Amino acid sequence: SPARRPRTLATVLRELAEKQQLSEETVSLLQTHFSDLPCELHSWRQMADYSPEMRQFACILHLYHIKAYDYLRKIFPLPHPYSLTKQVFIHSFILNVWLSNNEAAAGFSNNIFLHLQEKVEREEQAYRYCALMVKDMSLQKQQEWDPQTQRLTGFVDLGAGVFDADEAPLASEAIILMAVGISSPWTAPLGYFFVNSTTGHLLAQLLRQTINKLNNIGIMVLAVTSGATACGAETARALGIRIDPERIQCTFQHPPGSAHSIAYFFDICHALQLIRNALQCFQKIERLSDTVQWQHVVELAALQEQRVLEPCSPKSGRPRSEENYHLKVNLATLLFSEGVADALEHLQKLGLASFQNCNGTIKFVRLMSCLCDVFHGRGPNRRGLEGPLLARNYTKISCLFNEAKSFFVTLTDSMGRYIIKSKRKLGFLSFLLNVESLKWLYANYVCPEGAPSHHLLTYAFSLDPLELFLRALQQACGSSGSPTCTVFQAAYHKLLASCSLAPSSPHQRGSGNMSSLDISLSRRRDLTLGSIRAQYNPTCGRTLATEYPYCVGLLLRGSALSNALTDLSLHAQSITCTAGFIAEQLASDLQCEACLASLFELDESRLRCGSVLYIKKLGGLSLPSASVYHITSILEQVLNWYGKVGDSNKNTKLWHLSLEQKVFQELLGESPLFPTLTNHFFDGELCVNNHYTVLVKAITRCYLNIRTNHAKHLNLKHPCGRHRLKRLKEKHLFPSPLGRCQSSQTHAGS
Repeated sequence: SPARRPRTLATVLRELAEKQQLSEETVSLLQTHFSDLPCELHSWRQMADYSPEMRQFACILHLYHIKAYDYLRKIFPLPHPYSLTKQVFIHSFILNVWLSNNEAAAGFSNNIFLHLQEKVEREEQAYRYCALMVKDMSLQKQQEWDPQTQRLTGFVDLGAGVFDADEAPLASEAIILMAVGISSPWTAPLGYFFVNSTTGHLLAQLLRQTINKLNNIGIMVLAVTSGATACGAETARALGIRIDPERIQCTFQHPPGSAHSIAYFFDICHALQLIRNALQCFQKIERLSDTVQWQHVVELAALQEQRVLEPCSPKSGRPRSEENYHLKVNLATLLFSEGVADALEHLQKLGLASFQNCNGTIKFVRLMSCLCDVFHGRGPNRRGLEGPLLARNYTKISCLFNEAKSFFVTLTDSMGRYIIKSKRKLGFLSFLLNVESLKWLYANYVCPEGAPSHHLLTYAFSLDPLELFLRALQQACGSSGSPTCTVFQAAYHKLLASCSLAPSSPHQRGSGNMSSLDISLSRRRDLTLGSIRAQYNPTCGRTLATEYPYCVGLLLRGSALSNALTDLSLHAQSITCTAGFIAEQLASDLQCEACLASLFELDESRLRCGSVLYIKKLGGLSLPSASVYHITSILEQVLNWYGKVGDSNKNTKLWHLSLEQKVFQELLGESPLFPTLTNHFFDGELCVNNHYTVLVKAITRCYLNIRTNHAKHLNLKHPCGRHRLKRLKEKHLFPSPLGRCQSSQTHAGS
């Protein structure tokens, strides 16, 4: 019988497999890689005498299955789990943390933890509390030889040593952990682990190990965030979270059985994608007398640009058809945003048949927009729902949460079945869990007198900070595909070397020029009206004119920009034409709704139409905003001063960069550009490199590309004389999407 067999390591592992405490795959892995471990019990008596293989075995078993580890501790004197993450003194020397490494090897990063400990010891309060987040990144399975270590790489590595046996599995994913400040925007990449498959149980164990390490240096973890995925839900349940709409348990105890609780969040971006999927699959969802219809959003995204005639004053003596606007959908608008709600409301008032009876859709989109604002508070300087969670705005937020809960739990499909109990429930449950977690954090860490923080940055409870780091990591890898383990480690080491823990430091995340606002917009790109249009009608998505227009721009009368330029020369009108062309080009790829709208001259009487824009046009030419025109005119001056664009030696990146610098120098001291975006420019971090400079750079580069690439064909020289107009009369082509432009004499005569 098993009781009479010698109790060796192999037999105990087999017993665990028979009791279904370890999978056959895990047992096979452990037996294959640790076949040389001593089998006798007396060899495991002294932890100080453990070989690296014995320590690796203990760490791996503890991470893969805590119950199996506890069972084995009754037979073999394995170390207490606390010893796996804490530095202990044995025989006058320090046994380093078994799951930690220096430099950028797999495991916890010792240097980062030392820097955090120094912050705590200097009594910097912003580092006493943090949120913890975890995410996986796919890897390319590939075995490689490392000439420096003289070992094979590409295998599973959990920080205790590489699995490099012949039958060892290759790593297919990297699990990355990050700590984020909840009252100050600091971030710290804590480490990574190479695995061949990510499971919820493994993530839960890694999270508990990370919480232990942070507790050891004096940092208290208040919240944990994972993706709203099947693995994320498994992780939550493994930690003790209950995702039941009737009995939600939003916190778990750590250590288990202790009085300290930690809140759990699902990533908001993932949750929004799941809700989008649910609405698209059900097509219609109902609540009481309201009906939310997916078709309303599809019709809005598919709305083609169309001309809107405006009545002209008899005193002007101008034809009715000359002065007009074009209705255009801002495809950068997010699905669950106030812009979509306002647009649906506006189109309903216009009487369009496709948008009648859309009050239920408007109400749902507006509710989701408010929830998104609450969970994307990026900085202490924001106001309203988009600002941090404070005592003065909690009452309003609490009312919003109550409304959302009442809304979600009563939603039904067309058959009367509750959505919250369907197979498309995870997105709604994620929001309900996040609501309870945020309320719990406010009640325990903001509201009480003497609380450690007077506000919470809800941005810290999304995966955006970690995604920002991963985006920089992907760029450092040098390819768009999945990196190998070797490439990943080199890129991670490079980012770690430039990592600063200072709040809002540009090198804090190794994120380069990308801001928190940019990463948030980038992650939600498939939640825009543009993505919906492309999904249903790919041929009618955003189009981009590739040929420079061979005509001059003409201006409408009656607008501030038009009045300023009515009497200017043909050269100035040509700049307007070019500026309009640049605006159309940039609009095809901009991800920011506000920035896209700022490119064009809009009808000032209809500015509150959400994602519906009324763009002033003439003969198919989109008129640029005054700011775009001003930047373009400065560019033309700079080109006139500093060189001819046709010179072959000038068509270089260095020359373009020098011209960009000259443009910024010329703009210094000028009147503020893009006045409608003054508040929007501070939506991200408070730094110079915000969307203001992004727009100016984009306009500058687009213009230089146009002038450089087409100078030979257009032969545009300064000053542009009237003889040029005669040659342009024969070339009235104005490519899509700008349409055709009539000759200047025709409009001048009218």
